Amino acid sequence: MKIPCRFILVFTFFSGISLAQQPVRESTGFYRFLSDDPAQKAFFTDRQGVMAQNGMVASAHPEASRVGVEILKAGGNAVDAAVAVQFALAVVHPAAGNIGGGGFLVFREHTGKSYSIDFREKAPAKSHADMYLDKAGNIIPDLSTLGRLASGVPGSVDGMAQVHARYGRLPWKALLQPAVDLATKGVLLTEREARGLNAIKKDLLAVNPGTGYFQAPSGKDWAARDVLVQKDLAKVMKKIQKKGRDGFYKGKVARLLSKDIGRDQQGIITRADLNNYHAQWREPILENYKDYKVITMGPPSSGGIALVQLLRLVEPYPLKKWGWHNDSTVQVMIEAERRVYADRAKFLGDPDFVKIPASRLMSKDYLQNRWKDFSWAQATDSKNIHGGEIAGYESMETTHFSVVDKEGNAVAVTTTLNGSYGSGVVVKGGGFLMNNEMDDFSIKAGAPNMYGLIGNKANAIAPGKRMLSSMTPTIIERDGKLLMVLGTPGGSTIITSVYQTLLNVLEHGMTMQQAVNALKFHHQWLPDKTTFEANAFSGGTIQRLTGKGYILEQQRNTIGRMDCILIRPDGWLEGGSDPRGDDVSVGY
Repeated sequence: MKIPCRFILVFTFFSGISLAQQPVRESTGFYRFLSDDPAQKAFFTDRQGVMAQNGMVASAHPEASRVGVEILKAGGNAVDAAVAVQFALAVVHPAAGNIGGGGFLVFREHTGKSYSIDFREKAPAKSHADMYLDKAGNIIPDLSTLGRLASGVPGSVDGMAQVHARYGRLPWKALLQPAVDLATKGVLLTEREARGLNAIKKDLLAVNPGTGYFQAPSGKDWAARDVLVQKDLAKVMKKIQKKGRDGFYKGKVARLLSKDIGRDQQGIITRADLNNYHAQWREPILENYKDYKVITMGPPSSGGIALVQLLRLVEPYPLKKWGWHNDSTVQVMIEAERRVYADRAKFLGDPDFVKIPASRLMSKDYLQNRWKDFSWAQATDSKNIHGGEIAGYESMETTHFSVVDKEGNAVAVTTTLNGSYGSGVVVKGGGFLMNNEMDDFSIKAGAPNMYGLIGNKANAIAPGKRMLSSMTPTIIERDGKLLMVLGTPGGSTIITSVYQTLLNVLEHGMTMQQAVNALKFHHQWLPDKTTFEANAFSGGTIQRLTGKGYILEQQRNTIGRMDCILIRPDGWLEGGSDPRGDDVSVGY
């Protein structure tokens, strides 16, 4: 599809604009706080949001965002654009975009009705609770993260097929064509993607001997603007384009996948596992925070329940008055995160296998009780924090994209392979990467996964079970109207990144892009420490928090890679994509 010249939206990086030059009317209180501590940068960069009137796509890669907007211009709705973006990301963003993984989608129609679909991966039929333990009951290193036994049954293709069948407008074939073209003709690597492929080179060679997938020509390292052509992946995309879900879960592609996974009896995904996989429509979480309606994902995503808990725990406090990253603001946010992640470990899992007291966990009286041991004078010790008591209860590489169309339909999708480049397995003859989502189960009660998250019985491995996730695709309403679409990758930091970005807009008056740019911090109960991006806290905030016993650790890497859309009071759409990655918003 060609883009009419009058619709091209230029997105620019404004690295030289100072905060003082930006419009004060957007967030007066926020700027006043910054002026009290001029040494604090507050933002990762000065990037400005992308503005458009008719539609917006915010994703992890400029090509994927462009594909989505072209679909919107061609008459597609937000669901059509989301499907096209999902498959485009599988080509242009192999670290996390996928057809060999899974995720969650939250959809709000312009009428106000909301839906969600769970296309999370499932444990194969031959899996069992102790499959990653040796005879002594110890965890076997790397078995749940690298190689063929690390993969769950993929859900992305079925999820996209189902959501398109119910709510799509354009033909399925048209939505797959951009991915076919990108895989066939090749895509220019960004500097980040080139660096990532070079870093994973040894693992890819070890896990996929003799195939050469994702290896640079002539054995050299990849460089920015090299062209990555994926001919086998193009063939798979054509199969999916022609036959829908059956092009992946049956026939040749299913045979290739099961044969490769079962190589030398390394993995256990069978053709029957593939044929039996079906994404699950679930009721979205619909809860309020002050005057806002929060529409988000329920279990097996832990993100929705956790986000509502976090918002309600800080709701009684005057965060706006205190100011962004003031020590009081940070303290109540850390203490909320500490308690919520403890609840996550105890209660949350696949709702088809465990009873989850969702309403109770989000209730204000339960949360008030969780707060009773909070003290302004001293940090709570995580050793003394456990999942709450409920009567009758039965015991970091991902990608997100947001879409809003001209009619006001909105889609939030978070999808993943789990670790960067997943399990490292590239299906021979198919050219696509497989996930390592089995590590998101609790492979041993009380043992941390790759993101340091603790799990227990509720998230134990079982055949056909979906593993717990932190993905938090979210849509916000105000006065019955669409306000915001947001989400992020980041493993265990997903929930806290969405939480902070929401508060940055709703409490601290930031624009969408400012909220994305703003420096972040994270606490997840265990280990008992708060990690933060460089310059996220002023010297005074650090001094006051450490004086109360908080353990603060500067993060070596960035936190979150948000891709969000805000509907401004004048009706314009503002796309906010994270400068921490290759993320780009495109609108028309």
